[in-house]
Amino acid sequence: MDNAWVRQIALAQSAYDCSCRPEDFLKKENVMVESFPSEKARRYLKLPHICNLVSYGSNIVACGSGPFLEEIRQYLESIPRIESCFETPGLYLLNRRLARFDAQVCFMADYFLPDPDAVFRFDGACAYEMRILGQEDFEELYLPQWSNALCEDRKSLDVLGIGAYDAGKLVGLAGCSADCDSMWQIGIDVLPQYRRQGIASALTNRIAREALARGKVPFYCAAWSNVKSVGNAIRSGFLPGWVELTAKPVSFVEEMVAKW
Repeated sequence: MDNAWVRQIALAQSAYDCSCRPEDFLKKENVMVESFPSEKARRYLKLPHICNLVSYGSNIVACGSGPFLEEIRQYLESIPRIESCFETPGLYLLNRRLARFDAQVCFMADYFLPDPDAVFRFDGACAYEMRILGQEDFEELYLPQWSNALCEDRKSLDVLGIGAYDAGKLVGLAGCSADCDSMWQIGIDVLPQYRRQGIASALTNRIAREALARGKVPFYCAAWSNVKSVGNAIRSGFLPGWVELTAKPVSFVEEMVAKW
């Protein structure tokens, strides 16, 4: 169980998600592929993608629906650097192309993978009792304050939790969602009055250890602008793994905005 093992599993999963091969993410040149459904893809993904860009740092693997693939190719060829394809002003150009298909950029995120040595070297203390929780403990916890740790729309995927308790009161919760067979996604919530006490990093690290002990690779997703969440990932023993950009129909984006 080392960084090479973690990376191999992550590349294999990204290949299922992007309809390509694991080695495609390690090439120097960009790779274009048609997106199609896969039973092994992350279970919350809605495939096929209109446009999905993934980079592990060497290149970009771009997958999308047939009519839009040529638009993606032209976009990638028009941008001089990999990083710029995921940033403005380049994204304005991509959105113009997506508009022709009634779509626009929707999700942009950094994904973090565990450094096993750092995870098991973590020495952050938590002043509160921590308990391991299972699915049988979650039913009463599908509440707004725990909406990052648990997902009510996908209860069946919530497989593991670690709670922090202050005199019997739940004050912090980390959850693992079995989003795919080999990788579990971590979510974390801490009540506002208990933040900045090291609870988030202690819970995130502990649940990462528990996932690794079960033979699963935990992964952690954060918006690039969520400085606090990125900091928590790094403190907990995680390293940057890959970046991902996903386009959705305009109606989907508008529905999300309306819920805010």
